[in-house]
Amino acid sequence: MLLPATGLFLLLACWQIGVRVLGISPAILPPPLLVARSVQDNAALLAVEGWVTLRESLYGFLLAFIVGVPIAVGIVSSRLLDRMFYPLLIATQSLPKVALAPIVLIWLGTGMESKVAIAALVAFFPIVVDTAAGLRGTSAELLELARVNRATQFQTFRKVRFPAALPFILAGSKVAVTLAVIGAVIGEFVGSDDGLGNLLLVANAQLNTAMAFAALTALAVLGMVLYAAVAGIEMLLRPWLGEVRHG
Repeated sequence: MLLPATGLFLLLACWQIGVRVLGISPAILPPPLLVARSVQDNAALLAVEGWVTLRESLYGFLLAFIVGVPIAVGIVSSRLLDRMFYPLLIATQSLPKVALAPIVLIWLGTGMESKVAIAALVAFFPIVVDTAAGLRGTSAELLELARVNRATQFQTFRKVRFPAALPFILAGSKVAVTLAVIGAVIGEFVGSDDGLGNLLLVANAQLNTAMAFAALTALAVLGMVLYAAVAGIEMLLRPWLGEVRHG
């Protein structure tokens, strides 16, 4: 962890020195010390608004996971479903979620439900793609061994395909959980009275750039916390994942 900390320190030092040397107004680009002071002064507000965004992001990620994994299983298990729906999934991924957000808000209102839905839409694709890739990449030798032992399709999935795909699922989840934060903020931008996204909009409207950067800092911390949570689950499963990879 020393190298990332050193890199962050050098970046902040260059930022602080560059703002002072170039004489950039704090209204345009506040120095890191001013941002840190804003974080300290508004810690309670950032915590309250961050809790809202955290719940929206987490619920959206869980919804994307609960829906995405079975869809990936269905796509891999059925060639008909694969040819019918996989191209549609790729096509819908190309749609900008910012453009979809107002429609979702019309359907679900400006409450938490719409933010969770948008977060799930953003996080959905990497979970489906990585899960499908893991299921398709199952070792042919393991599948043949299951077939020789007369394993049913469900037994093959439970004992061979799913364990082999689990590293891919976790990799997709680490990407998806950070994207869920982006989705939640998109929803807060379009229509919300709370959350870090709304706080960022208010700070920009008031030309309070230091507060805006403080909200961005809180979002960065939030994303790292969620990523670390998924990475922690991966570490707990690492001994078993090693057995899966070498099985």
